[in-house]
Amino acid sequence: MLPIKQRLYEVIFEADTRIGKFFDLALLIVILLSILFVMLESVPSIENKYHDFLKIAEWIITIIFSLEYIIRIWIVRHPRKYIFSFYGVIDLLAVLPSYLALFFAGTQGLMVIRALRLLRIFRILKLNRYLKESAVIIRALRESRYKISVFLFGVLTLVIIIGTVMYLVEGAEHGFTSIPRGIYWAVVTLTTVGYGDISPVTSLGQFLASMVMIIGYAIIAVPTGIVTAELTKHSTKETSTQVCPECLSEGHNHDAKYCSECGAKLN
Repeated sequence: MLPIKQRLYEVIFEADTRIGKFFDLALLIVILLSILFVMLESVPSIENKYHDFLKIAEWIITIIFSLEYIIRIWIVRHPRKYIFSFYGVIDLLAVLPSYLALFFAGTQGLMVIRALRLLRIFRILKLNRYLKESAVIIRALRESRYKISVFLFGVLTLVIIIGTVMYLVEGAEHGFTSIPRGIYWAVVTLTTVGYGDISPVTSLGQFLASMVMIIGYAIIAVPTGIVTAELTKHSTKETSTQVCPECLSEGHNHDAKYCSECGAKLN
């Protein structure tokens, strides 16, 4: 890798140095300003009064993101991996709507995609105090996925049974016109949302609804307990901001010399 590429790689993809932290902070400010402008454009009174200013600001931000996107492609070892990675797609979507609006009529509705720029904050918040905590949460969610899957399957079975029973008890005259309609009511009630657009009228139906509400409080606590149990198993090991130059994975141990995903040597 050329010296200039190596230097830019450390600045853009890592945050161990002062200039790297400054770059992330500057990029964070630009992203937040971009989201602010997107929201202001949706307010008719503000958009009509400051239309020209918002347009100029949007194009300045678009050019900044475009240059950053091009530089990222230039400095990585495997541009294709970056382009088709999650953050690579997000980076592209952050600038694409503005250019499409120039060449194609009726694409102004795509400008709302600019709100996806907010997702880039997750990449910027990669300093040690954030990264090591987020790595623990991600690991806990990954290792509890089978338990949560079984739990969700159980809940799905439960709402189907409850929805079917309520359809038989209440009937179409009380708003339960079909089993899917009854399942919808069961989901809304079990999750304690309670829109109130459908409600049981008969005594038996109200009794069943009361039981479902009580069960709902217990069910909400289950996935929280599963994830919490996994969190207690893992200690927050010190992690660095190193990004693997080969597979672009993050979250390596602070003293790691090789990537835990592909085995490549870290910078």
